[in-house]
Amino acid sequence: MSLRINDTIPDLTVETDQGTISLHDFVGDHWAILFSHPKDFTPVCTTEFGAVAQLSDEWEKRGTKVIGVSVDGVEDHKKWKADIETVAGTKAGFPIIADADLTLSKAFDMLPAEAYLPDGRTPADSATVRAVFIIGPDKKLKLSMTYPMTVGRNFAEVLRALDGLQTSSGQGVATPANWNVGDDVIIPATVSDEDATAKFGSFKKVLPYLRTAKLPD
Repeated sequence: MSLRINDTIPDLTVETDQGTISLHDFVGDHWAILFSHPKDFTPVCTTEFGAVAQLSDEWEKRGTKVIGVSVDGVEDHKKWKADIETVAGTKAGFPIIADADLTLSKAFDMLPAEAYLPDGRTPADSATVRAVFIIGPDKKLKLSMTYPMTVGRNFAEVLRALDGLQTSSGQGVATPANWNVGDDVIIPATVSDEDATAKFGSFKKVLPYLRTAKLPD
């Protein structure tokens, strides 16, 4: 199964270090971020999960739930959380899914259907399980990113992308390159100049097809 932007995520029932969770129930009416990694007790992923823990207030401000996934088991997750919290200097309150049978990794198209975990495996055997998925309250995939094992994910960029998604869906606009909250947004081509003036008060026409404006307060 391939999972693409605007597809509804599968409603899997998964085991986590915090108990059994239905993915759709977990998302509920919130935004959600699912971030994955190929193995517990690995250096890059420990720093990444620590970064997610440090951003707990930022996720809450945005009405967003976060959940990790690993192809290791629940007991390993519980032990690994102590390392994550040591690195982060704060509690890692989010659940981590135990995907030892690769059901979620395959359903989210991170591994091929025929993939399996060999005895004595290393992180290289599940290296493609290094993704970030942003999911909307409608349970649809809004954005995905995949990183190699040697490059730590930039969670400031994940936050920026989340802000862009929430702004574009909530305000009916688009965001330009390198956009941050407070910057000008792009007015969709489907909005007439008259309607744009009514909504934004004024706007800048950079090109016939590129109009920018400040969001109204």
